[in-house]
Amino acid sequence: MAFEDIKAAIDLLMNEIVAKPEDSHVLQEQLREKIAELRALGLPVPADLKQFEDALSGAGDDEDGDDFDNMPV
Repeated sequence: MAFEDIKAAIDLLMNEIVAKPEDSHVLQEQLREKIAELRALGLPVPADLKQFEDALSGAGDDEDGDDFDNMPV
């Protein structure tokens, strides 16, 4: 698949994430697959997609159990 085809598919996924937030988890995984496809083909990953991917991977990364540190006891 050519760069423009993958980029078009990514744009569709981004629009679908906005339109269907209840399905965003599945759509985000599809987006990650498209970004991986770009990398596998040696194609450049646009900076905005890298930032979005970093934001997705950082979301929910609070695994140290401190989710409620600011809760009064």
